[in-house]
Amino acid sequence: MMSNIVEYNNGHIFSQLGVELVFTQNAQGEYLSFYWKSDIYNQSNLDQKTFQPLVKETYLERIRRVIKRKIPEQCNYVFCHEQFCLPFELIISPIILSDGAVESVLVMGRSLDNASHLSIESTSALPTNPDPYQKLLTNIARKIRRTLDLETIGQQTVDSIGEALKASRCLLLMPTNSNSQILQVKAEYCEPKYKSLLAMQIKYSDHEEMKEAIMSRNAVIFNSSHCADCDALSTLLVPTFYQQELNGIICLHQCDRPRSWNEAEQELVQELADQVGTAMAHATIYQKLEIANKEAKEASRLKSEFLASTSHELRTPLNGILGFLKLVLDDMADDKEEEREFIDQAYNSALHLLNLINDILDIAKIEAGKMEFELTSISWNQICDEIQKFAHSQAEKKNLYFHIELPSTYDEILLYADYQRLLQVMLNLVGNSLKFTQEGGIEIKGEIVPKQIEINDVILPGVLKISVEDTGIGVALDKQERLFETFYQVDGSRTKAYGGTGLGLAISKRLVEAMGGKISFYSMGEFLGTTVTFTMPLAQLPLLKTENQDKISE
Repeated sequence: MMSNIVEYNNGHIFSQLGVELVFTQNAQGEYLSFYWKSDIYNQSNLDQKTFQPLVKETYLERIRRVIKRKIPEQCNYVFCHEQFCLPFELIISPIILSDGAVESVLVMGRSLDNASHLSIESTSALPTNPDPYQKLLTNIARKIRRTLDLETIGQQTVDSIGEALKASRCLLLMPTNSNSQILQVKAEYCEPKYKSLLAMQIKYSDHEEMKEAIMSRNAVIFNSSHCADCDALSTLLVPTFYQQELNGIICLHQCDRPRSWNEAEQELVQELADQVGTAMAHATIYQKLEIANKEAKEASRLKSEFLASTSHELRTPLNGILGFLKLVLDDMADDKEEEREFIDQAYNSALHLLNLINDILDIAKIEAGKMEFELTSISWNQICDEIQKFAHSQAEKKNLYFHIELPSTYDEILLYADYQRLLQVMLNLVGNSLKFTQEGGIEIKGEIVPKQIEINDVILPGVLKISVEDTGIGVALDKQERLFETFYQVDGSRTKAYGGTGLGLAISKRLVEAMGGKISFYSMGEFLGTTVTFTMPLAQLPLLKTENQDKISE
């Protein structure tokens, strides 16, 4: 079976880009990773023999040729899987390593519904009619198709076109991630005497020429610039597409003179735009595939570390329970008082075990979307009373100060939250502070922020900003970003020394956000304490006391 092959479960990434089949192979045809959007495909029934090209030797020759020449090829092939013979249109691209070597290929394909159109031979992506720019076109296309790095493709495109056509400036604009209507200059070729436009953003719906180029899918020429800073006397725009979707615009400026872009020049840029659009899409898919691969490996590593830590944490209280109960059963206690002490220790170990199991179950519920919340008006003062009872004796045992500072108000502070879940968050945060603080103490503060918000279609008057500060062991600055991730622990050895699974912050973050709040973590560094701050919606805005009001009341 293909047990050593990376299986990509995030199929929606490829589906959105119109890709049905994605896999990587080495020169021997062995699969290194695999994704196939198909009803007849099941990972459990796939191995090195059940998904193979109909004419294997011809296919492997092409794979080896792509690896040797480092040039992508487009072709059609029939693959066999169980009793099915399936035609695919393929693009086979070399995966070039940092040292320039090629050991494997990335194959992307889509199924061909009509097998009568199938040809085992490749179809050329380059125009066959001779023209003055044919050799130039071939050279430029070869450059941009030798890599799957998006930045390299963009820069090679603008440099090659700009130099070849002796333009003042050549830009590659691409849609931003947040808004497809906004185009940003991602790569630029620019003569030194003209202003750089790199990273400039343009809303193409505000420019008639850009809209025309996109709607017509053809080159558009105009004797002006599309922005105030361009200084262009003549402009040529050519859009790039993949699977009918815009993924860029190649823009050429002539700033020193008016220029009439001839038909051969337009065709050159148009031909390149077609290939650049495809190359950029493939590079994007490959980047997402690489990211998905890294994330899958990291998640697997974190889960393995978590399970190892959790198994240790679960065994420790369980061994304590069994050990103390065995002492009682074997009549090893000297007297009733010592027997009672053994039972108390077993009971405390059982409570600790229950808390660990509850943490694990909470994470499972949250991840599955099964956690239920009852949002209603609750008393912050009552939550603080519960926390005071929980933490006071523990702080005294460790000679730590523990202080809760309530906002100065005339009436009770009422929050719009789930009482048990908010209490769980506070117990997690204060419990962490007690665990990791050996000197100094812990302080809880609250601040009323009167800013109207909307939670689940309910308009609320503001939030209570709550902070839990301690003088504990702190966290290094470079490790703080991942503290709220599930299964992540800052330092396995440190966590083991203090106890716990490392799930408290991950659970707290999800609970706070589910109740409409936001949470953040800050520490100046190791041994410099920590501050966890989060917000909770107010059910009503309390009447705040001011210094002047206090003086008048006196």
